[in-house]
Amino acid sequence: MPPAPVARADALLGAAIEATVKRHHRRRLRRLGHGGVLNPPPAPTLFASGDPAPRPGCTLEVLVDGATALPAMAQALRAARSHVHVTGWHLASHFELIRGEHPIAIGPLLAELAERIDVRVMVWAGSPVPLFHPTRKEVEAEVEKLTRGTRIQAFRDPREHPVHCHHEKTLVIDDEVAFVNGIDMTDQAGDRFDSSEHPARRKLGWHDVGTRLTGPAVADVANHFNMRWREVSGETLPPPVVAPPLAGAHTSTVQIVRTVSEDMYDAVPKGDFRILESYIRAIRAAQDYIYFENQFLWSPEIVDELVAKLKDPPTADFRLLVLLPARANNGQDDTRGQLAVLADADDTGNSHFLATTIRSRTGSRDDPLYVHAKVGIVDDRWLTIGSANLNAHSLLNDTELNVVTDDPVLARATRERLWAEHLEVDQEAIAGIAPARVVDERWRPIAMKQLRRRQAGEPPTHRLIALPGVSKRARRLLGPLQGMVDDG
Repeated sequence: MPPAPVARADALLGAAIEATVKRHHRRRLRRLGHGGVLNPPPAPTLFASGDPAPRPGCTLEVLVDGATALPAMAQALRAARSHVHVTGWHLASHFELIRGEHPIAIGPLLAELAERIDVRVMVWAGSPVPLFHPTRKEVEAEVEKLTRGTRIQAFRDPREHPVHCHHEKTLVIDDEVAFVNGIDMTDQAGDRFDSSEHPARRKLGWHDVGTRLTGPAVADVANHFNMRWREVSGETLPPPVVAPPLAGAHTSTVQIVRTVSEDMYDAVPKGDFRILESYIRAIRAAQDYIYFENQFLWSPEIVDELVAKLKDPPTADFRLLVLLPARANNGQDDTRGQLAVLADADDTGNSHFLATTIRSRTGSRDDPLYVHAKVGIVDDRWLTIGSANLNAHSLLNDTELNVVTDDPVLARATRERLWAEHLEVDQEAIAGIAPARVVDERWRPIAMKQLRRRQAGEPPTHRLIALPGVSKRARRLLGPLQGMVDDG
């Protein structure tokens, strides 16, 4: 912890730089014709403006953790009849979607499918600077390994801006089923295959969330892939047929939102920033609670909106709850600095705000567990899941894809499913209980008790733990500096 005068100077300079970064973002968005993203006009729904519009009559299944999501992807792939289109930040051909006695790796599965249908794969070309992974050479070697001796068509997309990447993770099958994920099919930086029990396993655990989508919104995922494929490969694919709204089973209205930076693709010269707009709309409308699971939380625009909620809570029972990694692979100090801002804004004794993390645990042994999920839930009436982190990379610069729904049944079920996992209880134990009560009576006591145990050198008795040090503005300067680097 730096001395008090240093910390104060750090905070003041950080705030000044952050104000400059925010002004730059506002000017940039206005210049591109997206000024409404940061101040969207009032609307009768929480969906973002523009196209694609919300699509009624979809099914949206939330897939929590790799041991659930990855086998579901394998099952859908094996049933493909026409084509398979894959995007990813990175894809490792040896990565196993199904494990155990009869494992199935993504590379051999795609190669088998390519013998009878079209298989197209598009991944980020990798970092042009070998200080970051995957590098251009690493991706080139992996794509060559994936396609060698097969009919798989694969392209590396190099159309990123400096220090940015193509971060979306999607799978489109026959233009009938789409997976919009935070989950990469790779073990680069960590093994994505982990169960919701998150046992300690002598290596980094992984918490992540994806979705399985059917119905008319699948065409919007397919159209986005087709656009990128055309601009990178030169091949124009037939437009997907928009499925009619599904009937019978429970359906949801779903909107596909994305981040595409300007001057990256000819088809989107002014960019697309509707993930940011979607988050801002939902935060401003929040009345009861905001719950985020994310790899990062250092977007100053998002933090400003959250600060406004904490300084003027809509109700006494309003809660802001976040689940983040204990140590992100980059941006760690930036996130901690912004959490300090949120803690300072909650001047009622931290009654409205709680920042937590989780770890793998078996008995009294615990191992690191990486929170890679990108989930936002507000008031049991707004839900988003996808690839976008809450930083400038994902909201303004990288390519990202999220699904958004206003289905209250699905939003509530997803919240309760995730909270039950992190609280280590059956979902029925918290079903129907007001979110504020669950936070106050379960989340906060468990998280704070586990933090005290860690600080005392005692073994853990729970996976959940409060993030320490968020009431301090230590290293507050790093987040704004990173924001300046992000935008060049």
